Amino acid sequence: MFGLSTDSPRDFSDEELLSRSRVEPWLFTFIVERYEAPFVRKVRGIIRDERDVEEVVQDAFVKIYVKADSFTPQPGASFSSWAYRILLNTAFTRYQKLRKEGERFLSTDPEFMEFIAVEENLTVVNMDRDGIERVLARLPGGFAEVLRLHYLERWSHRDIGESLGENEGTVKARIHRAKAAFRKALKGREAETLL
Repeated sequence: MFGLSTDSPRDFSDEELLSRSRVEPWLFTFIVERYEAPFVRKVRGIIRDERDVEEVVQDAFVKIYVKADSFTPQPGASFSSWAYRILLNTAFTRYQKLRKEGERFLSTDPEFMEFIAVEENLTVVNMDRDGIERVLARLPGGFAEVLRLHYLERWSHRDIGESLGENEGTVKARIHRAKAAFRKALKGREAETLL
């Protein structure tokens, strides 16, 4: 009647909400409502500390809002994939900070582990966790333990040292030797599969 739409903002697509929120910022709250819980679940699979989880999610929403003009809908690339990419980038930044501070973190999310591999230019062995565990089972106990803690559980050198009652230098040296033993065991496993 007065040029106002009778559509509820809850019925708007993500893309429409993002676009319109540039002029009507209050509409962005509907994006937050839709994505806050899934974002929190995603980040909890990456970072242990709940305060860090909340901060990563808040930072991601700020970045999504600020970068709204850079979003252009494309076939096969929805708003959600763009938003999750921003979330993963934000989580990766926090992950690096925690790692530098020597804090323990959790990264059980396969998508995040793949993201880390790309961001850090790591060579990822095409194995599932069971395959890795089978190779670890062939190693002497001390080697398997430090590799499992450092690479699968993502503990820092300091945390492993505290857990094992050793200093960080000893832990680093053991991890270095354990990686060499793992590579050797992996080559042996690959040779067996060729026979």
